[in-house]
Amino acid sequence: MALKRVKGGVCAPKGFQGGAVSCGIKDPGDPRPDLALIYSEHPCVSAGTFTTNRVKAAPIKVSQAHLRSRELRAIVANSGNANACTGVPGIEDARTMAKSVATALGLRQREIGVCSTGVIGLPLPMDRVLPGLDSLPGNLSSRGGGEVARAIMTSDTTLKEIAISTTIGGKKIHIGACAKGAGMICPSMATMLCFVTTDANISKACLQKSLLEAVEGSFNRICIDGDMSTNDTVLVLANGQAGGKPIARRSKACREFSEALQHVLLELAKACVRDGERVSKFVTLEVRGASVYLDAKKVAEAIAKSALVKSSWNGGDPNWGRIIHAIGYSRARIREELIDISYNGKPACEGGLMAKTPIKALRDIAGRDSFTITVDLHLGKADYTIYTSDISPEYIDFNRSEYAYWKNAGMG
Repeated sequence: MALKRVKGGVCAPKGFQGGAVSCGIKDPGDPRPDLALIYSEHPCVSAGTFTTNRVKAAPIKVSQAHLRSRELRAIVANSGNANACTGVPGIEDARTMAKSVATALGLRQREIGVCSTGVIGLPLPMDRVLPGLDSLPGNLSSRGGGEVARAIMTSDTTLKEIAISTTIGGKKIHIGACAKGAGMICPSMATMLCFVTTDANISKACLQKSLLEAVEGSFNRICIDGDMSTNDTVLVLANGQAGGKPIARRSKACREFSEALQHVLLELAKACVRDGERVSKFVTLEVRGASVYLDAKKVAEAIAKSALVKSSWNGGDPNWGRIIHAIGYSRARIREELIDISYNGKPACEGGLMAKTPIKALRDIAGRDSFTITVDLHLGKADYTIYTSDISPEYIDFNRSEYAYWKNAGMG
């Protein structure tokens, strides 16, 4: 199946508009856009996945309730404030965001998805948000995809958006998406927001199945710092404007759509890792030869979350001893004497012992911006791949004070 990269982000599919405004949510003096809207001119089917953190932000609770009762047709999102741990007033603020947009667009309140990202624990400054909500629908445009992607950025340093076209069932379809995420990145799900639009004529069952599979193969496969947020959300809107017969679950067309969606989400997931807060390495970590899938996953996540391993990567040190010790505490079934570890295919450890590869050759690889580590357990055929990064002294400096919590709250 051929996939062609196109421009437009979430506005690339037919019938979608986007826009953003600046409210000064985090800082009244900051002119950057921080309130975004995505809107379909036509009815949609929709699907979503959300954080598995047991502490969930108000917009998560509101969006989940809306998805259970209706199909979404628009998404409103803000950056600069997570509206998390804000109690009943936070729920009311999220509902107000949905109601304001729904009224302006002539929709029902439950047709609006609501998302927030930013500082946890502070109430939304609704005195600044409400004027933005009033002006937001007037800023909608079929070329507004980039504005949406920019408005949801927090500690991100790069814009994360993608759009592709492909042919499924004889019809040309488009998938557009944008995401934010740079810190608090850990599987199940990684901390991020991602909004996806498509003009494919697709059934609800196929859309939800495709989304779950695509998220599992992308956003659940990345790790920067081992933390999981309260606001993680992926929402997909499909308005059917490409025409043709509805794509049914268990069909060839559904499998093709799922593959295309996973490609889109994986590109965004990798972009999140590459833009991790003050990271300098992009590491592809492959675990092979596990007896079962869950063991492969345990090993990969133990390595990817290890502060010791990630620190050695930051220093360009191919310290396979730290990797094998993480394998040992992963709670996966292993046999030490069978474990092989390699950097870009060059053995660092063979059979649980130091390999003969010159240390300089391994250091040269570990000193690069991007490399692949392969762990082979030699116990079976199960495998798992995760995309991760190093951790740097600058990461600590950045997260010591970046959010200026008390100043933001007007308490210092």
